Amino acid sequence: MAELVSILIPAYNAEKWIGEAIDSARDQIWPYKEIIVVDDGSTDRTLSIAGAYESAWIKVVGQDHAGSSAARNRALSLARGDYIQWLDADDVLAAEKIARQMKHAGPGRDSRVLMSSAWAQFYSRPDRNRPQPSSLWQDLEPAEWIYRKLLEGAWMTIESWLVSRALTERAGPWDESLAVDVDGEYFCRVVSRSEKIVFVPGAQSFCRTGNFGSISSTANLSPEKLESKLRSALKQISYLRSMEDSPRNKMAGLACLQGLSIYFYPERLDLYEEARLLAAELGGELRPPNLGWEFNWIRKLLGWRAAKAVRRASRNLKTRSRKVWDAIKERPF
Repeated sequence: MAELVSILIPAYNAEKWIGEAIDSARDQIWPYKEIIVVDDGSTDRTLSIAGAYESAWIKVVGQDHAGSSAARNRALSLARGDYIQWLDADDVLAAEKIARQMKHAGPGRDSRVLMSSAWAQFYSRPDRNRPQPSSLWQDLEPAEWIYRKLLEGAWMTIESWLVSRALTERAGPWDESLAVDVDGEYFCRVVSRSEKIVFVPGAQSFCRTGNFGSISSTANLSPEKLESKLRSALKQISYLRSMEDSPRNKMAGLACLQGLSIYFYPERLDLYEEARLLAAELGGELRPPNLGWEFNWIRKLLGWRAAKAVRRASRNLKTRSRKVWDAIKERPF
């Protein structure tokens, strides 16, 4: 089956990683492919490094800095493929990833079957990775997939998917009004337009951890990003309810809102109130977040902001420690 796969790579200040990402796309054993790199106004050497790869089937274009969604939409507008493979500029694909998924594919211009796959995190070496399996790693009906995602806070990397042209067109473009959790909203939208999800365990991609300069980084939750986080969640909940507005799905939406409450309370009571009103519509009640016993005493003594700051610092320290340990484990000996 000579289905063309478009591998689309948005990039921003990714000079350290863009070559590795393009190499992993170029080395795909699926023979019918094109690669499109869109540089989103990088201020480093990303565009020149990517440009060195240009060929008859590798296209590199630049644009003024407009954000990850704009870069992805630009790449999509240039794509000719029957299937779309998304790849962030700091991540990589296993060489057989696309070929394994294409074994389960139908004609991309008609198929509404969505294919997912395994993925793993890595610091510098994909061959020393940490798989992150969840309840999403299996064949699922679309509503069940979104239900589990919202209820459990589970997620899949954008590289996990292989999306037919039919589904891509049904879903529409990436939402350029969102500043964070853009992929969560987009792929819930794609899932909601699909007939079923086929999980292909032998296919694999690798998501780099420890990079806060990537095109999709959410390290700094500015007011715009906080608002975007709620907007994205509200859209995801609406997609699930549009498929089946059942008590079960409402419970998943409520769980999602409760999990997000820690971002808004008490600094953004306007966003918290918006979430609280939807929670009431879903038949539940949004409660102030539970910081955990180890931080509640700080909240009682010094207030919410101090307790959240200590909690955030503690989590950042744990994250950094894990990344240092990952880097040590990935060193060649």
